[in-house]
Amino acid sequence: FKGPCTMAPNSIHWFRKGLRLHDNPALLEAVKGAGTVRCVYFLDPWFAGSSNLGVNRWRFLLQCLEDLDANLRKLNSRLFVVRGQPANVFPRLFKEWKVSRLTFEYDSEPFGKERDAAIKKLAKEAGVEVIVKTSHTLYDLDQVIELNGGQPPLTYKRFQTLISRMDPPELPVDTLSGGLMGRCVTPVGDDHGEKYGVPSLEELGFDTEGLPSAVWPGGETEALTRIERHLERKAWVANFERPRMNANSLLASPTGLSPYLRFGCLSCRLFYFKLTDLYRKVKKNSHPPLSLYGQLLWREFFYTAATTNPRFDKMEGNPICVRIPWDRNPEALAKWAEAKTGFPWIDAIMTQLRQEGWIHHLARHAVACFLTRGDLWISWEEGMKVFEELLLDADWSVNAGSWMWLSCSSFFQQFFHCYCPVGFGRRTDPNGDFIRRYLPILRGFPAKYIYDPWNAPESVQAAAKCVIGVHYPKPMVNHAESSRLNIERMKQIYQQLSRYRGLGQ
Repeated sequence: FKGPCTMAPNSIHWFRKGLRLHDNPALLEAVKGAGTVRCVYFLDPWFAGSSNLGVNRWRFLLQCLEDLDANLRKLNSRLFVVRGQPANVFPRLFKEWKVSRLTFEYDSEPFGKERDAAIKKLAKEAGVEVIVKTSHTLYDLDQVIELNGGQPPLTYKRFQTLISRMDPPELPVDTLSGGLMGRCVTPVGDDHGEKYGVPSLEELGFDTEGLPSAVWPGGETEALTRIERHLERKAWVANFERPRMNANSLLASPTGLSPYLRFGCLSCRLFYFKLTDLYRKVKKNSHPPLSLYGQLLWREFFYTAATTNPRFDKMEGNPICVRIPWDRNPEALAKWAEAKTGFPWIDAIMTQLRQEGWIHHLARHAVACFLTRGDLWISWEEGMKVFEELLLDADWSVNAGSWMWLSCSSFFQQFFHCYCPVGFGRRTDPNGDFIRRYLPILRGFPAKYIYDPWNAPESVQAAAKCVIGVHYPKPMVNHAESSRLNIERMKQIYQQLSRYRGLGQ
């Protein structure tokens, strides 16, 4: 009689977000004492063609996957890009690869939790152990909600109060290395490239002719280079004050990090602790204020608000969203999305978004306000879908949360504060360089008229070789009138609400 056979487990690590080898606790669990490990990413080519993601987002993702594969190769491993849907393919892989362990990073978003529950069930039926680790957020979001009496906090201030009572985030874990791989190997066939290689944009059905090179290259390697540059800049602005806005702030920066946090090529915990260390070095022993982590904590706040709310990206049936009778106006929506509003500041921002996949957060405020409560009175859901398609860092939770906030549908009620599509840009970039860069048709206008070219005398328009209404559209609305009307509409909605709330109490 032989004793029980202790075979080293065969593991799959399933990548979704968290596309990195540094600070990836679930990935370390996959290799721990394992005989074999295969890192998989599911890509449904059928879905790619019909998905609502633009070419910049797909390119960023594919670059992340190529980088991941290159980094795994250095450890004599590879990435397996599996064609199809996880629920359809996993049962076959479990059998084929004799899998006994599946690991992945916790996904806090409602449809992610639903998908993962289904996969856990399939794994259990196949006798596969499942290990899930949290590393896409700084905190355990359920714990934040529990501390708040079972409800997500609805103001950022309340969220800050709650996390200040919690333990600080856990330290990042070690980067996967040859040493940590131990005796664990990845079986790779000769046909790996054909079967499991990262597809090209062309294979996914995108026309890449004339596609400019990426302003934001995807991948962990790029993310780690950027975080060092980001911190150098932060140290240089050693007081950590909010940088003053100017024309350059509006351009993509080689120290920008948001798309890398979105895809998890950069660990938010690594970013958090590097910021903390830097602050302590510069400020000598003083305790970092929460504002230092602003970008990370807003992300965390929206993730917390969304995790228990599957209707978070809808107005109807969403318990935290004010129901506002928005107009349906496909023609006006298209003008906004295609940068044809006739307001150069708005159109330049929307052009940058379409070309590069990123815009500054104040530029987001400007175009979101214009579409919703400021000028066009179109639902935030429509704007959210356009950002989902075009913005590299659009995340389901953060994107919907930001749109509800900027349209005064939730989280924020200062509806009387409205961004002027002429004055706001002019204050930031008085010379209009940003507009000249993205709307070359207006290049010839003097700074005096570049934000409101319709006010330029005919002689100035002729000299600029751009007649308004012929070469560039006239403004689609009268901002002064429509914003006044919309503020009035908002006021009435909020008055009714407070009346209802008053009665309820």
